[in-house]
Amino acid sequence: MARYVFKLPDVGEGIAESEIATWRVQVGERVVEDQPLVDMLTDKAAVEIPSPVAGIVIERCGAEGDKIAVGAPLLVLETAADAAAGDEAAIDAGDTTAPAAPAAAPNVAPTAPTLAAGATLSATRGKPQTSPSVRKRSRELGIDLECVPGSGPRGRITHDDLAAYAGRATAPATARASGAPVDTVETIKVIGLRRKIAEAMQRAKQRIPHFAYVEEVDVTELEALRQHLNGRHGATRAKLTLLPFLMRALVQVRGEFPQINATYDDEQNLVHRHTASHVGVATQTPGGLVVPVVRHAETLDLWQAAAEIRRLADAARDGKAKREELSGSTITITSLGAMGGIVSTPVINAPEVAIVGVNKMVERPMIRNGAVVPRLMMNLSSSFDHRIVDGWDAAAFIQAIKSRLEHPATLFVD
Repeated sequence: MARYVFKLPDVGEGIAESEIATWRVQVGERVVEDQPLVDMLTDKAAVEIPSPVAGIVIERCGAEGDKIAVGAPLLVLETAADAAAGDEAAIDAGDTTAPAAPAAAPNVAPTAPTLAAGATLSATRGKPQTSPSVRKRSRELGIDLECVPGSGPRGRITHDDLAAYAGRATAPATARASGAPVDTVETIKVIGLRRKIAEAMQRAKQRIPHFAYVEEVDVTELEALRQHLNGRHGATRAKLTLLPFLMRALVQVRGEFPQINATYDDEQNLVHRHTASHVGVATQTPGGLVVPVVRHAETLDLWQAAAEIRRLADAARDGKAKREELSGSTITITSLGAMGGIVSTPVINAPEVAIVGVNKMVERPMIRNGAVVPRLMMNLSSSFDHRIVDGWDAAAFIQAIKSRLEHPATLFVD
């Protein structure tokens, strides 16, 4: 038998490191060649990493949320000697090179198959990494350190980790016994897509001087047209939401406002104005907000745009969107649907310079020709990068979109 150290390969995009998003295998598990081992998160998407050889997992060189450099050890397998022979990544059983420190225990209880491999686990996983004082305290509390998630380097268990675990384990029982109200705290490490979202939002708000512009739009005729078209073509064409109409209005006015359909490289001080409209559509997924991109939206009719929005949204929610489908947008639209509120202040999807937000439609009394009449009203809440877009231009841009939405026949006039 031999130890095979599998190092993180180049996952593309010219990145130097990648984050462990999800481990697909446990220590002690037997894997076959090409079996998925782990999902690594890049700036754009999760990349599935398969096993190059068959063997038994004896070490994971990091916990979910850790960042691993390309070329650094990712996982250690025990393989047949002939499988590893001649491979520079394999370490012979007699090699004196010390392996990397064991990875942290997952933040969930082991599955039944993992527990069944007890002998293997005890022989390969090693002791949880911690200090003698933490081990002494764990014995006093009667806590198995194998069950305690570690927050230190390489999953090292600290006194705070032990105290947090002890509190979760004992507080509810103590409270129930005493009749006192329960106040438990769940600590969640910000990793994976949620960390990417947090970092992107922080950069955008720190570096981009946002300014917001809100305008109300009478969408009575537009909504009547949408319902009519769905009733007439719903069985044979993609269902129309408001977004394809907004996208069509946006691409029709883009030529009048080239400084808005643009991206800004603030390190090189370069604005890139695009003749094509690659429209990002902010989409909520189980893991958080992502922005798949409808490419060349200016070439699509209403139903083609609706079908592409639906396809990309489904792929994003299922975690199947490709990296190229999650990058390269020139402007973004965002909508909270029926719960869209009255006004919002969306965060710009850098390096873009504008984002157009849709709020919910509400029937309100309006005065038309001296009479009070019910009209279906909706606000557009948008944000712009004030370094590139002046307030007057932003207002004119939204007014041009508003004009087309309030007179939907103009959406079909070149």
